[in-house]
Amino acid sequence: MTDFDERFLTRNGLAARQLAVLLLNHEPDTRLPRVRDFAVELGVGNGTVQAALQLLEDSEAIETTARGHLGTFLVRSDRSILWRLSGLGTLLAAMPLPYSRRYEGLATGLRSAFEEAGAPFAITFMRGADARTTTLLEGKVDLVVLSRFAADRLIEEYPVELVADLGPITYAGAHGILLRHGSDLASPGLRVAVDHTSEDQRILAEHTFAGRDDIKWIEASHMQLRELFEHDGADATVWNLDEARGLLGTGVDVLPLGDEVTRDLSLRNSSAAIIGRAEGAGALGAVRGSLDLSVVTTLQAEVLRGERTPSY
Repeated sequence: MTDFDERFLTRNGLAARQLAVLLLNHEPDTRLPRVRDFAVELGVGNGTVQAALQLLEDSEAIETTARGHLGTFLVRSDRSILWRLSGLGTLLAAMPLPYSRRYEGLATGLRSAFEEAGAPFAITFMRGADARTTTLLEGKVDLVVLSRFAADRLIEEYPVELVADLGPITYAGAHGILLRHGSDLASPGLRVAVDHTSEDQRILAEHTFAGRDDIKWIEASHMQLRELFEHDGADATVWNLDEARGLLGTGVDVLPLGDEVTRDLSLRNSSAAIIGRAEGAGALGAVRGSLDLSVVTTLQAEVLRGERTPSY
């Protein structure tokens, strides 16, 4: 450890780390708060703030200039240095397993957007929106990616908030009814595959077959669908067609979803949402204002078109 690094372990250095977090939300050529305002926010003296600012300048994290009665302005900042000095660590997001090109594009776009905002970023892949949300509430991850439909439900129940809605078909493509050749949707005792680990799929299936008490529900994940249909284990299901693409043309027909309520649910299921903890997400707060979410959708579209190799 160098002498300079040791200075960040002093009282002034700890204040510099706290200032680094605050300065992540300041753009170049903008006026900084007064020293005494920083001092009040950090609970330290004016001299400590001035020393902390000098430490950040010496580390080349920032460059400031005094403009007389106009105050002190941030001329330049290096977000990667500010982030390292802040001690915020790596932002971790939990998202679904990358078994579709759409999810691979989503992961690629998210990684690029956060890195462009100066934040070290990593992804952990987990099946099930509820399982991902549990890791968020336990503080094991900073962000969770799920459908807008699932996000709305969880926001009502838990202390989480919506960080972003990326819009239709960013989380999933179209949904449809998958029907095995020779089956009839109106047949009594229709066997319908449902995945209870996916709240989105379960509710969508229940809405599609609402009002029928003759349905026989068959527990299945997307990986079991082919075997179920091939071996006469199920007659129908409602599924994200990204996941079921391998089944198309193999004895399975795709039918459109029915009523308007079901189509609305399908639309909200297709939109990718990002949620974070309502309180205590310091790392997310430090980067949120600088996050360009158009990067996510642009790169996802390039991956879907085959113009970009997924990288996450």
